[in-house]
Amino acid sequence: MYRFRLAASLASLCAALVPAAVGASSSADKPASLALHDLHGAKVKLSSLRGKIVVLNFWATWCGPCNVEMPMLVEASKKYADKPVVFIGASVDEPSTQSKVPDFMKKFDVSYSIWQGATDVDMKRLDLGNIVPATAFLDPDCVIRARILGQMRPGEIEQRIDWLLRNREGEAPPLLVKHLDEK
Repeated sequence: MYRFRLAASLASLCAALVPAAVGASSSADKPASLALHDLHGAKVKLSSLRGKIVVLNFWATWCGPCNVEMPMLVEASKKYADKPVVFIGASVDEPSTQSKVPDFMKKFDVSYSIWQGATDVDMKRLDLGNIVPATAFLDPDCVIRARILGQMRPGEIEQRIDWLLRNREGEAPPLLVKHLDEK
C-alpha cells in the first residue's frame, strides 16, 4: 500500500511539474487579463494591446533590483521603438509610495507607459509569483509566452522579444527564468 501511495504521489508531482518545465499549461493559450490605471487615472487593459508584443514588468520604487534592471528596460524600449513591441511598467507601489513614481520615471528616463494599482494577486494570477521585479512576455494574442522572475540579466529581454518577433520560430529562450534564489 505504501509503495502504491508513493508511486501515485510521484506520478502526480511529475504531471504537475512537466507543463511548467516546458512552459505550457492547460491555460497556455489563454490570453492574459489585467486591468489597472495609468498615471492620469484612466483605466487601462492588456486586451487593448492585442496585435503587439508586450513586455509587462512588475516593479516598485522601493525595490532595489527594480532600480538595477530599469535601465535595461528603458534601453530595450528605445531599441524596439520602431517594432510592434509595447513596454508596460506595472507598479506595485501602495498608495503611500505612489507619489514617488513620477520622480522614479524621471530618474531613469522612462518613456513607456506606467500602470498603477498592481498587486501580488495580479502577479500570482499571471504566474509571476509575488516578488518584484517580475516580467512577462506576451505574444500578439496577449498570451504569456515567457517569464522572468527576479532581476533580469543583460540580453534576456532581447532574446525573448526577438523570438516573439520571429513568431516563436527558431530556438526558444528559456521560457521560465528564476533569478530569485541567487545570492
